[in-house]
Amino acid sequence: MLPKPRTDIAPNTLEFEILPLVKPTGFREYDARWWFNGIGHEKAPELNLTGVQALGLGMATLFHELGVPPRVVTGHDFRSISQPIKNALSLGLIAGGCEVLDVGLALSPMVYWSQFELDAACCAMVTASHNENGWTGVKMGANRPLTFGPEEMGRLKEIVMNGRFVERAGGSLTRIDGIREKYIAAISDGVKLSRPIRVIAACGNGTAGAFAGGCLRAMGAEVIEMDCNLDNTFPKYNPNPEDAEMLHAMSEAVKELGADVALGFDGDGDRCGVVDNTGEEIYADKIGLMLARDLSKNFANATFVVDVKSTGLYKTDPVLKANGATVDYYKTGHSYIKRRTNELGALAGFEKSGHFFFRPPIGLGYDCGLTAAKAILEMLDRNPGKTMADLKGELGVAWTSLTMSPHCGDEVKYGIVDKMVAEYQALNGTTILGRKVVDVNTVNGARVTLEDGSWVLVRASSNKPELVVVVESMASEADMKDLFHKEVKPRLGKHAEVGAYNQEI
Repeated sequence: MLPKPRTDIAPNTLEFEILPLVKPTGFREYDARWWFNGIGHEKAPELNLTGVQALGLGMATLFHELGVPPRVVTGHDFRSISQPIKNALSLGLIAGGCEVLDVGLALSPMVYWSQFELDAACCAMVTASHNENGWTGVKMGANRPLTFGPEEMGRLKEIVMNGRFVERAGGSLTRIDGIREKYIAAISDGVKLSRPIRVIAACGNGTAGAFAGGCLRAMGAEVIEMDCNLDNTFPKYNPNPEDAEMLHAMSEAVKELGADVALGFDGDGDRCGVVDNTGEEIYADKIGLMLARDLSKNFANATFVVDVKSTGLYKTDPVLKANGATVDYYKTGHSYIKRRTNELGALAGFEKSGHFFFRPPIGLGYDCGLTAAKAILEMLDRNPGKTMADLKGELGVAWTSLTMSPHCGDEVKYGIVDKMVAEYQALNGTTILGRKVVDVNTVNGARVTLEDGSWVLVRASSNKPELVVVVESMASEADMKDLFHKEVKPRLGKHAEVGAYNQEI
């Protein structure tokens, strides 16, 4: 039996090789993320391979506790550390009596799809998603198409950190070949574009490079591949279509190559970013609004779920109102929006980070960047006289910021957010930059709405030692910048625990 994990084991020691190292901070709200590769870095590792094995045994223990058949699909993203981590995780799952079905190199949504294809209740995808090299993690679930939320993650943390493992006989490992081809065929099935659409597929040298081009071609698109060759050093930038660096590169490619749209995919392929035919970046919440307008014409009285980082235009859109659509604002996080979308029986859920959740008949309820790409291309195909820029131009006007993340330690970030929530609640009914505060939504941090519909948001990141800041103005771009530089940034700056931002407007 594995011993109880420790939190204080130094690398390059005998203990590091034989005992499990697991830092409790890696258990996030809805998945797990640890800094793993400490070699050549000042930052010490938070997890070792024996700790990964302990995590797998803890997951197996929890799967049995939840009473689901212990049949688990595993896969890994394209990072130098991911396959050995998956192998260590599988050892723990097998020791806990699980039947492990390994689909190999995968996108997270391919693993989710495989749960249906292989009739498996559980999944364990080894990925750090869009985090930088050196990070690892696991996205996991035991109730398809959902993934773990805070309750399950809290119980998993309790089992692992206290060494409350239960070993069981009957574990096994089966390699499953051919899933990649079946997954691509399933997404592209039935899609036949009626006109030529020139698409740039941008993958940032991440895992999606092995999937996106072939899938989009199968739909009938003319595809220009951009950084689709697999390179786990990520030589140009981190594959994250929410970051300005990747979006700007996509924008330049559209202008140079004359594409109808650029679609960017993150490191594990569950997110999609969009640049229109003019080279302008369209944030995913606006893409969601465009899709909701289009879909609501064919699905009357549809419900859509969006996260609290999303534009306020959903509330005022005349097309959604005319088609009887309702919109529910909920907590940011792929697990939260996925769960909410399925609980409400919504047609789709949209998250500003680029997670899109489509339920039948469009998808199976989980987040998939390629399914989002399919929906976007079908939207274009249904509007033959219009470009992406035209469709975007039909939306109301709002100036929305990048998602900005100041560093804030995992141990203190929720305390800082609590203080910010209290500060903003105290300001309700007073004025900010000349406008009355009319609402403080605290479902996920503080989303503070002003009387003209402009808003600011401060929340804790669920998977990194950071806070998350977004602002939107209904007045002007200059006002949007003021909401950040004159309101949120100085207010956060009063707290010494808040550090430098990853990017700023």
